[in-house]
Amino acid sequence: MGLLDLLKRGLSKTRDKIASGLRAVLPFGRAIDETLLDGLTDAMLTGDMGPKAVTGLVDEVRQAWKAGEIKEAQEILPFLKQRIAGTWKDSDRALHYAATPPTVIFVVGINGSGKTTSVAKLASYLKQQGKSVLLGACDTFRAAAIDQLVIWSERAKVDIVKHKPNSDPAAVAFDACDAAIARKVDVLLIDTAGRLHTQEHLMRELSKIQRVVQKRIPDAPHEVLLVLDATIGQNAINQAKIFSQATKVSGLFLAKLDGSAKGGIVVGIRDQLDIPVKFVGLGETIDAIEPFDPQMFVEALFEGL
Repeated sequence: MGLLDLLKRGLSKTRDKIASGLRAVLPFGRAIDETLLDGLTDAMLTGDMGPKAVTGLVDEVRQAWKAGEIKEAQEILPFLKQRIAGTWKDSDRALHYAATPPTVIFVVGINGSGKTTSVAKLASYLKQQGKSVLLGACDTFRAAAIDQLVIWSERAKVDIVKHKPNSDPAAVAFDACDAAIARKVDVLLIDTAGRLHTQEHLMRELSKIQRVVQKRIPDAPHEVLLVLDATIGQNAINQAKIFSQATKVSGLFLAKLDGSAKGGIVVGIRDQLDIPVKFVGLGETIDAIEPFDPQMFVEALFEGL
């Protein structure tokens, strides 16, 4: 199954929620007016894009209408698709690699978001891109997380550095850096602890790991990817805000985009946080990962309309 088909399947519930409303307010040949724009707003809000993003997009439609760029209802959807897809630049969505390996990628996110599975998917993806990969199991407060990552590392055929449960995550990160340098690997993926007791606790823990890593690899981390569960909708934005204050999040891995009714959150995140989605998880298997393609995303979101 191709990427577009996977996205269509993953966004099917979101699309179903939006579709009936859009069909009602965008009949062919209807002239644009404020009543139509109000209906457009209501229809788009059902897709969980968030009120700020929807208001901004409808305002753009209004401006284009008043400027004479669009006049009829059937012109609105192509306009919206172009505007949404155009918010993600290729350079924003590309992984940034270190000039001199290893490239260090922190993967952050709360427990239950799909973080550890996403680390494994990313490891498999990078290996398929010809990169040598090492995993650092720094989510030490959950023995299950370490065990899970060991199993995934075997499936992905990549090495892993781990300590016993409840070990200091920063110590694991330090040893992982040493191993990455000694083995001359291209990418070191560090699975960080997923606890979110308080914002202060999170900041301390991530800051400590970063300080320790920078003792061995001064310009690290080169990427900080935040894993968000697509099924939680607007709550994902609140999580992203907290993590962005704790560390410099450079990109998002949107997990569980495989049947959620809240896929429109991708638009809301970009609008409110200005953080690009770099990868999406589209299933349970280790190869169910794809680089985020905004054009395919909008085609899948509005397919059949």
